[in-house]
Amino acid sequence: MSVGSSPIRFDAAAKTTGAAGYPGDRRPADALMAKIVFTGQPHARLRSLDLGAAESVDGVVAIVTAADVPRNEYGLTKFDQPVLIGPTDDPNVAVDCTISRWEADQLCVIVAETIEAADQAMALLQVEWEPLPVVPDLDTARTDEHLVHPEDGTNAYHHLRIRRGETAAAFADAAVVVEHTYVVPHQEHAYLQPEAATAWIDELGRTTVEVAGQWTHEDQEQIAHALDVPADQVRVIYPAIGGAFGGREDMSVQIALALAARKVAAQGIERPVFTQWSREESIIGHHKRHRGEIHARTAADADGRLLAAEATVWLDAGAYNYTSNKVLGNAHLSVVGPYEVANVSVDSYAVYTTTVPGGAFRGFGGPQGAFVAEMQMNRLAAALGLDPVEIRRRNLVSEGSVGVTDVVLPEGVSAPQVVEACAEAAAYAEPLGDGAPFSPFASLPPSPGAVRRGRGFAAGMKNVGFSFGFPERCEAEIHLRGEPGDTDPSSADLFHAGAEVGQGAHQAFLQMAAEAVGLEVDAVRGHFSDTAFTGDSGSASASRLTFMAGNSIVEAAAAAAKAWADGDRPAIGHVRYTPPATETLDPETGAGQPNFCYGYMAQAVEVTVDIETGHLRVDRVVSCHDVGRAINPELLRGQIEGAVVQAHGYTLSENLQVVDGEIRNPRFSSYLIPGIGDVPTTVDSVVLELADPLGPFGARGVAEMPYITYAPAVVAAVHDATGVWFDEFPLTPSRVLAGLRSAGVTR
Repeated sequence: MSVGSSPIRFDAAAKTTGAAGYPGDRRPADALMAKIVFTGQPHARLRSLDLGAAESVDGVVAIVTAADVPRNEYGLTKFDQPVLIGPTDDPNVAVDCTISRWEADQLCVIVAETIEAADQAMALLQVEWEPLPVVPDLDTARTDEHLVHPEDGTNAYHHLRIRRGETAAAFADAAVVVEHTYVVPHQEHAYLQPEAATAWIDELGRTTVEVAGQWTHEDQEQIAHALDVPADQVRVIYPAIGGAFGGREDMSVQIALALAARKVAAQGIERPVFTQWSREESIIGHHKRHRGEIHARTAADADGRLLAAEATVWLDAGAYNYTSNKVLGNAHLSVVGPYEVANVSVDSYAVYTTTVPGGAFRGFGGPQGAFVAEMQMNRLAAALGLDPVEIRRRNLVSEGSVGVTDVVLPEGVSAPQVVEACAEAAAYAEPLGDGAPFSPFASLPPSPGAVRRGRGFAAGMKNVGFSFGFPERCEAEIHLRGEPGDTDPSSADLFHAGAEVGQGAHQAFLQMAAEAVGLEVDAVRGHFSDTAFTGDSGSASASRLTFMAGNSIVEAAAAAAKAWADGDRPAIGHVRYTPPATETLDPETGAGQPNFCYGYMAQAVEVTVDIETGHLRVDRVVSCHDVGRAINPELLRGQIEGAVVQAHGYTLSENLQVVDGEIRNPRFSSYLIPGIGDVPTTVDSVVLELADPLGPFGARGVAEMPYITYAPAVVAAVHDATGVWFDEFPLTPSRVLAGLRSAGVTR
């Protein structure tokens, strides 16, 4: 049996030894070098661009500008971003392409024999800008005094609503009402390899881009749209990918390199074009987790049962939409939490500013919404004198519950089982012990009486798969092979475009394929992530890939088995799996079925806090998840532990500084991701396998789930230790110390 086992990943040796080829490793020997030039202007109009001096630099081959872009616009869900800043005559492009709305808008691409020549040419560009008013934050943007995109008529360009029940009456009847405003921060993806790509024109005349991404066919579509060519004239290939976390879901270098390859080829030069960003360029040049401000008001009766919830969600979309409208949808759904609430009023807004765009990041709006929902629940528990687990028991959704959008949740609701398993594993009903000695400074013990311990709890739910009526789908193809006269196949080939971004997806694909066709996993060969021969898989995002790819593989195996029985050799099965349809929400009430599947999670966290310095240590994390079925238990535990560590950085140390539209700390020396000595001391993964009725072999997604509840659980633990709540993070020592002193906490 392949499913449920943990064989060593087939790519483990190559990645361990360095033999695996990432985009930055695959620079062809004859490649030209490309330098993508950022505008450096948070908000300004391009008045002129003189290339004369730059073009005269020895070794410069071509400079690509807006004039070389056939359709100067792109965007995953809204065409609101120019490919290159500069004038366009295309009447179909609605956005003003002469305006830079972000410091990393791309001005041009310099192609040269060496990167040194490209850098020299960049320094000689003659650019004249007309400064425009900067819209640096939500407060400024909400006035609409200066519009980032005048064509929308407002900076608050996307609005979602939920209106369920009678909130006013419910608040009037409440025994306790908790009301607070929360601020959630940006976060940088910090994946291992910065953006890199090679582009060329292949033997069939296709513009080919080899790059790291999360959805080959969406990259292909975005490139083709900008080039104004049919999609089949563009080929996208993913080699090994050095992490993603949502950061590679939108465009970075793909279109720019495609344009450069085309311009070079048009000059009769048959050479590939290569680029690689520095870490600083990467941090400045791609989107971030959305920062935001969320006001929440929650009511309960004397027994702790929820009566009503109100919230207003403001997410900073930055300069362009990217996936902000979709991320907002997830925050909108999760801000009330995994609870039954009869009376709900939520308004959520995505707002343009002249700052780094917000986009996809692990959890996709869930961490922002869950932080608020779980902070409110923990505060209600404290106000009522209830145990944090008990107040959740009294309110959790269960099988047959009606969700916040006034429809019955999809089958497989396991929130109560998950919460109970987490509380039991964490011994939450037992007193908290003293823990290990703690000092924030290796050479200096803490002052006597300065160390406090506490624990916190949080629960959540997160969609699996695309939402809100998006045409979700996933293709797979399996070829069964054998010798003439064989009763059963002896080997198989799997063709699948799903992206392997480090999570072990391709290993899981092979295991599911082997299980489905009845072969050992070593007898299945994988062919992955090339639009030339793999069908559209959808994105490696939304905790969907195991679920969607698995279902497509199971169906392709069945189709191949039928072809085998019919005598075909090889026997080919190609399918496009389609899950149950979802719905767009009613614009007035928010009613509708937004998702076809959910994952459920709970976390208990223990912390130690030095109240004299503000330093804290996370001693233990119990992270409990219903995964439906563990395809590869070892990889699953890696997903849980990796998500906890990434959420740890978000919660404690990663403090992106954006001032007047410019990122001020675009290096790891000042943007502090956790090192091995900073992560939680112990992470206990508690895995439940309560089969999802729609999942392949019962599996449901888990990749984002451990992330979502971490911040509120940590903040609750800090409150338990110190008596102080924090409505904003990261919990850097200075912020913790200031909060403690403001609340009068001293040794």
